[in-house]
Amino acid sequence: MFLQLKARAGYWLARRLFHWPWFVRQPRGWRWLEGQFARMANLGDVGAQSFYGHILTFRGVGLGAREEGVRLLRLAALAGDGKAAYQVGVISLAGTASKAPDPVEAVRFWEIAAKAGHPLAAIKLQELASRETDL
Repeated sequence: MFLQLKARAGYWLARRLFHWPWFVRQPRGWRWLEGQFARMANLGDVGAQSFYGHILTFRGVGLGAREEGVRLLRLAALAGDGKAAYQVGVISLAGTASKAPDPVEAVRFWEIAAKAGHPLAAIKLQELASRETDL
């Protein structure tokens, strides 16, 4: 119980400090922030999985970081996070280094995102449906 409370407090502080560019540019500061984000994501917090997954996917250094980011985004998407579901749909349609493009999976995640209220998910579903009818 105490460790979860400490993790939540550290995550709350890290999210505030994330918006201070001078802190983020410091190597020790960035390592501390990443530790807080990773801890909350590993504890199963959906918001932290989505947030840290986005950071790793789009700003991570190396293939391993990007793959971990996609994994975290998938976990958050399956838990109902609309932003994460939308991004997983985009990634699924484009493909990754280890996975070929999969339009069926993209539709599945965009449907999750649309149910969660993501404004672009319905547009992407319509675009994909119209593209398939044109073929």
